[in-house]
Amino acid sequence: MQNYRDIIKGPIMTEKSSDLAKQNVITFSVDPKANKTQIKQAIEKIFNVKVESVNTVNVRPRKRRVGKYTGYTSKVKKAIVKLKDGSSIELN
Repeated sequence: MQNYRDIIKGPIMTEKSSDLAKQNVITFSVDPKANKTQIKQAIEKIFNVKVESVNTVNVRPRKRRVGKYTGYTSKVKKAIVKLKDGSSIELN
């Protein structure tokens, strides 16, 4: 990876991730080739916070249908990042 911004694609804002944000846990969509160490370094550099742990989940593409056409959703890698106490990220 050349740039930290190539690793982190953006935050994932759902009801479940909003509940986790109260516990200082933020969910991001990341590059599928990135590992936990690269994700941790990217979050710490971009947002200037300290990361306690990183968990990753590979979300498989699901079959979807629109009218007579069928296809698949995109595959996504999610990173669930727990921040150390005293660190926070404001996502608007």
